[in-house]
Amino acid sequence: MADSILIVDDERGIRETLRAVLEDEGFDAVAVASGEECLRAVKEKIYSCILLDVWLPGIDGLDTLERLESSDFGGSVVMISGHGNIETAVRATKLGAFDFIEKPLSIEKTLLTVRNALRQHQLERTNTQLEAELSREYAMVGDSVAMRALRKQISIVAPTDGRVLIYGESGTGKELVARAIHGQSRRTKLPFVEVNSAAIPEELVEAELFGNVKGAFTGAHRQRLGKFELANRGTLFLDEIADLSQHAQVALLRAIQQREITRVGGEHTIPVDARIITASHQSLPRLVRESKFRADLLFRLNHLTIYLPPLRDRKDDLEVLSQAFLSRLKLQLNRSISGLSQGFLEKLRQHSWPGNVRELEHVLRQAAILEDASLLTGRFFQPIPRPTEFVPSPPASPPRIPKTSRHRAAKEAVEAAQGNKSYAAASLGISRKTLYSWLNSTG
Repeated sequence: MADSILIVDDERGIRETLRAVLEDEGFDAVAVASGEECLRAVKEKIYSCILLDVWLPGIDGLDTLERLESSDFGGSVVMISGHGNIETAVRATKLGAFDFIEKPLSIEKTLLTVRNALRQHQLERTNTQLEAELSREYAMVGDSVAMRALRKQISIVAPTDGRVLIYGESGTGKELVARAIHGQSRRTKLPFVEVNSAAIPEELVEAELFGNVKGAFTGAHRQRLGKFELANRGTLFLDEIADLSQHAQVALLRAIQQREITRVGGEHTIPVDARIITASHQSLPRLVRESKFRADLLFRLNHLTIYLPPLRDRKDDLEVLSQAFLSRLKLQLNRSISGLSQGFLEKLRQHSWPGNVRELEHVLRQAAILEDASLLTGRFFQPIPRPTEFVPSPPASPPRIPKTSRHRAAKEAVEAAQGNKSYAAASLGISRKTLYSWLNSTG
């Protein structure tokens, strides 16, 4: 469908010339002679771009622009004038005009400006759609008492700049909470940067967090920004913070205290302002008592604490959570899914959900793929066993798996645990950090 363009000019010759040129270029062009006609036209039809003369009888172009910007009109406006000056151009730009061109009009420049305005309009529309999709994807679904309390906590802590520590079992949605806090904070339009602390090899932690200069270490072929710089003025989310080594904890503590970092191999300090949100499925106070986590770092991170309820404690949300996942799966799998049978819902309510919300999504995806019906019955329901039934006791010594077989062993363990990396690591007798290292290896 061709983009619709509205021409607003009181000179008939200019209106008709622009309309003819734009139609020849494949656009759907409409021409009117006044600001009043323009405001009526945008109520009757959607226009991607308006060419708006500054000097008009009745409501002038700048007043028309101001009314357009305060209405639901979502397109781009290009101002045109035969008596242009810097003051008028500046005011038009402040009111929201995309560009300002002067008469006599150059057809080539006018067409170029229109195409640039349409491209900008498309980018803004795409960004709006992506933001809406992200909002749906990261929505906090559920109306149980636990979820209402959680949303209340988030609304209280989000506007502050305090550092937040999120506790929760694997699969409860710690990243979701971190994104919700960011989304309701004053930093919402700025970057949200996530770091999985367990997935970074120990020797690369500082380069990942603080960046590096070219040649700082073997393989550092170029300068690279770290996560702190990427999150500057925004939010830095450090997931599984308990998996950081003691050395990395010292480096993180120093960056938080001094509000500055130094790239690996660099000499100059760089000021950074990132709100820190951390998460862990382990008790950090217990790790402090065991001398595995620094007490001073915990003090710095723990301005505010949020505890996420496991799914087994919020089963009232199972039905609404399932509907939210199914809505997404219908689009992803191109399937016509009407919902869940009562029998399937009952199976969901009876299960203990050791893998929490992530396990629920897995179960529903599996059903949607395997069942050839619009109403899912759960006949292929294969829940993850309870942790006590699944996780073996760790061996007294590390497993003797050859380096060349570690990637395959880790991959098979994750598949057997249906994606739950905590269980997969325990089944191999290794830590989550080592599991990530094996998964990232090429052997």
